[in-house]
Amino acid sequence: MAWDEVLLERVGTVGSPILRTYSWSEPAATFGYFQPYSEVASWTHLRPLIRRPTGGGLVPHDHDWTYCVAIPPSHWWYELKAVESYARVHEWLKLAFAKTGLKTELAPCCDPAGPGQCFIGAEKSDLLCGGRKIAGAAQRRNKLGLLIQGSIQPVPESVKRASWEKALREAGTEMNGTRWHPFDFDAHKNLAHELAEQKYSGRTYNEKR
Repeated sequence: MAWDEVLLERVGTVGSPILRTYSWSEPAATFGYFQPYSEVASWTHLRPLIRRPTGGGLVPHDHDWTYCVAIPPSHWWYELKAVESYARVHEWLKLAFAKTGLKTELAPCCDPAGPGQCFIGAEKSDLLCGGRKIAGAAQRRNKLGLLIQGSIQPVPESVKRASWEKALREAGTEMNGTRWHPFDFDAHKNLAHELAEQKYSGRTYNEKR
């Protein structure tokens, strides 16, 4: 979460979208910025339980593939409405999975079987595979840029992670005209460490609501 916030803070200076894919060193769960801690804590046994900088609901991170995209204010994507941006990111994932041979589709409407819990039920434009939700996301837009955090679960057994990440970059270029370059994470590791220690690891932030 700290690194994703760093990308949001730095994307305006970079001037082009930043894509980050990552995994978890231990089982954990994240929840939306506006959700009350006491409520989501009763929904999952997974710990640590961390408040995201984006909205949305509770997301378990056990065996999922996680990603974030930071969009600068100067980019056309930043101007999209929230519903349009949400559909756009899942169209991107749909194309990426198609490149790996997996057929997916966007949910035509919502099935809020578990309000506040991202992967129980589906929202409009979530990504479905065989009628089951496999991808959801959360967003935050401010003067720094647009941050989108998403999760793939359950992970498709037929797709290798490296193949999906490669396809994701290729699909981003094809759909959005993005030319990818390595991001210098080392140059920002001190800020990420500070945010992790002083914000995301503490009860003051995570339990503030």
